[in-house]
Amino acid sequence: MRSANLLNDFAFKYVFGEDCKEANDALKSLLTVFLERKVNYVVVKNSEMVKDYSKMKSPRLDLLVEFDDRTTVDLEMQLRQTKDNLPIRFSYYLARLHGSQELEGKYYGELKETIVLVFFNVNLIDNHRMCNTFTLKNEDGLSFVKETEDRMKLRTVEMAKLDVNKPLEEMNEQEKMIYYFLNCHKGIEDSKIKVMIESDGVIQMLEKRVETISDDGWKKIIEDFRKLHENEERMERQLELEEAQKAKEEARKVLQEANKLKQEASKLKQEVNKLKQEADKKVEEADKKVERANKQVEDATKQTELETKRADVAEKQIQDMILRLSSTMDVKAMAILLNMSVDEIKKYI
Repeated sequence: MRSANLLNDFAFKYVFGEDCKEANDALKSLLTVFLERKVNYVVVKNSEMVKDYSKMKSPRLDLLVEFDDRTTVDLEMQLRQTKDNLPIRFSYYLARLHGSQELEGKYYGELKETIVLVFFNVNLIDNHRMCNTFTLKNEDGLSFVKETEDRMKLRTVEMAKLDVNKPLEEMNEQEKMIYYFLNCHKGIEDSKIKVMIESDGVIQMLEKRVETISDDGWKKIIEDFRKLHENEERMERQLELEEAQKAKEEARKVLQEANKLKQEASKLKQEVNKLKQEADKKVEEADKKVERANKQVEDATKQTELETKRADVAEKQIQDMILRLSSTMDVKAMAILLNMSVDEIKKYI
């Protein structure tokens, strides 16, 4: 079993991106198979390998290629899941690539097609399709622009969805190439790889490219690969630390705000208690006033009743006197005697 493995970012870029005819032919075959369009001409815009990983925020070993019609494709092998959000990450790559076109003095209709083609060795999309193409569409699947004019595409290939036990004769070109990517390190020790090398022209082309990686070259690739991912992990830890520090700062601000609100609430509570005490005092004073008023009403009522009784007694005494006098005196005489009017005297007789 040999060492070379096309799932390695460096090996992938070397096999398909080196500045030579063999690599260019392999790249055209790869794009023809996975973009499902005939590719006759393609040029790699960034064939050089990454030299210094430590200064890169997100080290990338992509292949930026351009067709003869100036269609650009960003081709990447994403070996592992990272703590960064992969769908958002590659959506950003697509937007950045599309927006990098020079448009000064031109119409928007002159924008060229841009495609991000990513090979994942993890499952991200909740369906059974190994290859998916994403464009701008609404909730019902209606495209924002005509399908023939859609110039931004994200093409994903989820290699982990391949049924590796599927008979070779039942595999399509995409499945065969993915199987080769996943198992090329086994070489002819894998029976399917052996048959494909013997009978499939595209796989033969890829095999020749892989065979150009010497043991020493592979050791160099592995070392570079290790450094790259150590840097990725370092950057992820740094981002985690920054996020933790940011979260800590946010928590501190929230705590300060909570304490401020608590103090304000305490002050408000004191004011409410003070107002309640004042209100209770006023209610108490009002109750006393009502009690005094009720006592005054009660006293007045008793006084009125007493005066009424006295008036009734006086009235009865006057009536009795008039009745006694009426037997010996006439009305006028009684009126003069009692200092009353004749009409008043008559009311009692």
